[in-house]
Amino acid sequence: MYNPNKPKIVALGGGTGLSTMLRGLKKWTPNITAIVTVSDNGGNSGVLKEEMNMLPPGDIRNCLVGLANTEPIMEKLLQHRFKEGSLAGQNFGNLFLAVLSEISGSFEEAVKVTEKVLAITGRVVPVTLEKVDLRADFLSGKQITGEIEIVEYSKATRDRINDMALEPPNPSPTPDAIEAIANADAILLGPGSLYTSIIPNLLVEGIPKAIKEADARVIYISNIMTQPGETIGFSVYDHMRELEYYLGKNIIDTVVVNSGKVPDDWREMYLEDGADMIEFDQLQFKSRNIEVIKAPFVKINEEKQVVRHDSDKLAEIIMQLL
Repeated sequence: MYNPNKPKIVALGGGTGLSTMLRGLKKWTPNITAIVTVSDNGGNSGVLKEEMNMLPPGDIRNCLVGLANTEPIMEKLLQHRFKEGSLAGQNFGNLFLAVLSEISGSFEEAVKVTEKVLAITGRVVPVTLEKVDLRADFLSGKQITGEIEIVEYSKATRDRINDMALEPPNPSPTPDAIEAIANADAILLGPGSLYTSIIPNLLVEGIPKAIKEADARVIYISNIMTQPGETIGFSVYDHMRELEYYLGKNIIDTVVVNSGKVPDDWREMYLEDGADMIEFDQLQFKSRNIEVIKAPFVKINEEKQVVRHDSDKLAEIIMQLL
């Protein structure tokens, strides 16, 4: 339930990074709006996107679950992936949103119904309701369309991304996204995949302008590890500089950087895949009027074999800034 005395937070992104952060933030304020990219074309989401001509539901679903306040069985239900038969690989939560889209008449309404079913804290808003694909222009001159195809090509060739765009270009933002940004006390960029989760939101017409004009603290939350196919060799500053290319310079007020140590065995595992901890160099920020907050928020997810942000520690850091 909305509480005017609690900070109004808008978080832009997609993938697991955004949903992980939301789990911590919902314990501090009910006034959360997750603005989610809709350019995913991988896995079950990609199949539903093409076969049912709907927005990809996967990232939306993860955020809904991250903000949910229902029994744990509901989370398990919406995250369940069938293992056998003709439904093998299908995610129940994605199918649930697909069915609701047909029943209610729109994907937007399906999300709102699911918010009520899960009794979520805050809101989950698609950045646009238009069906779009992500396109990358590489330094070699190669153009690749499709989120999955972009990452696979870059992994295979080590070709660097030079520019990003949506096809068709300049989709209209959802009014709810623009309104939430305008009323925000804080706007969070990340954590999440730089080119395929965060930047796609900034390619929607009007979103950068709305962020620039908002009377809000704009906070970039750095990833912990670099990402094969996207940001190998990138420092924290490199990530921020790419965001500024699409957002505009002197808009980001604060950068939150991990100072915790990744265990050696886990770091070795990432190194085998070509990734490593993201380096932070204070000197790169010397000439910039940007607040840098360093804190340890490494958490190892043994089940999924990944390094993640500790959602509770990260949320506490963010709230201390407001």
